[in-house]
Amino acid sequence: MTIRPATPADLPALIILLQHVVPLMHEAGNFQWDNHYPNETVFSEDIAKHQLWVAEINGQLAGVAALTEDQEPEYAQVGFDISQRAIVTHRLAVAPAFRGKGVAAALLAQAEQLALDRNITYLRIDTNSENHITQKLFPRMGYEYAGEITLGFRPGLRFLAYQKKLSDFAVS
Repeated sequence: MTIRPATPADLPALIILLQHVVPLMHEAGNFQWDNHYPNETVFSEDIAKHQLWVAEINGQLAGVAALTEDQEPEYAQVGFDISQRAIVTHRLAVAPAFRGKGVAAALLAQAEQLALDRNITYLRIDTNSENHITQKLFPRMGYEYAGEITLGFRPGLRFLAYQKKLSDFAVS
């Protein structure tokens, strides 16, 4: 598996990934994503900001994550100090054909590496309250559940926020 920054050439494969992932999310009762979000424009902006990462297996796009320092203001609802720098994982998705192969874990490990490279102590992430796969994954990766939040741009949905604190030794 290779984890690398996404390029504009990845956009067609990213759109195909969405077309496969969104219906499965909806079948599971998770309406975090739909036909409008995320989209090609969102991914293009992520690429332009050098914050979109992809996982490849045997030359095929296996997963994606936006690894940013952009924190939702609503993170303060669970006591996160959003004035602290953090690497925040957004738009994490794994192609159905590659589920169970460690793709999401590898993308989260890339987030941790970025934090270490930038001397950032905190990693943060949120997930839809109906996404039971990520609710199991995040604690396995060392994230601690912080509480439930709402997000203004996704009204009517509930999200669970998580945080991982890297040791001061790791980021010094």
